[in-house]
Amino acid sequence: MRRSTAAKRSSSVWGRWLFLGVFIGAWQLTAAILQSDQLPGPYAVLLSLVHHFQHGDLVVSIAVTLRRVALAFTFAMLAGVLVGFLMGRFPLADTMLDGVLIMGLNIPALVVIILCYLWFGLVEAAAVAAVAINKMPLVAVTMREGVRAVDPQLLQVGQVFRLSLNRRLLHIYLPQLYPYLMAAARSGLSLIWKIVLVVELIGRSDGVGFQLGSFFQFFDITSILAYTLAFVLVIYCIESLVLRPLEARLTRWRA
Repeated sequence: MRRSTAAKRSSSVWGRWLFLGVFIGAWQLTAAILQSDQLPGPYAVLLSLVHHFQHGDLVVSIAVTLRRVALAFTFAMLAGVLVGFLMGRFPLADTMLDGVLIMGLNIPALVVIILCYLWFGLVEAAAVAAVAINKMPLVAVTMREGVRAVDPQLLQVGQVFRLSLNRRLLHIYLPQLYPYLMAAARSGLSLIWKIVLVVELIGRSDGVGFQLGSFFQFFDITSILAYTLAFVLVIYCIESLVLRPLEARLTRWRA
């Protein structure tokens, strides 16, 4: 069993690297054929990345953007988990909040960003709030479905043994909600950093989004791709080194 699991992991890793190699090779070949400034090759993008890392504001910009991502992610997860749990556990709360939730899911992110800037000004709190508000409904929906899927027989066992609310949350609800929490966290991370870049592009004077806007004005496609590559690598490291090990640890009881 362990050998088959290890073989699956090894094939998965090789498959990812193979796809990445094919993608980079096709990119380099296309860039070499076109010979256009509008499509720089991966080597030129890598050189630009090194240049911005050594002489530019790449590290500072990524740090500023990651701080906004972390704040918005934390607020969205806390509020979304609470609202989703209440909606999944209590039908009255679900009835009252369902319309607001649908509205939050369908309002364009750009509208929320503009309104937050108009209402609160071009300040840091407005930027973080706009991102958190855009993400929170999706977390709430995921958690609501997770609470609805909790095994009712286990809840009855908790009632029979007269477990306290804290013990029921820790030992009955949470183990069954871990997959939904991780799904919300993963989708939230991928969505939040994209919205953060839009927020920075529109109303902030620092961060990766602001730098991308500056490069756009000068038609510097190589620098745009370099900054994009840097931030994607950071997010990929968070996914590989934090989220995946955490998910494996929290759901290992299912095996």
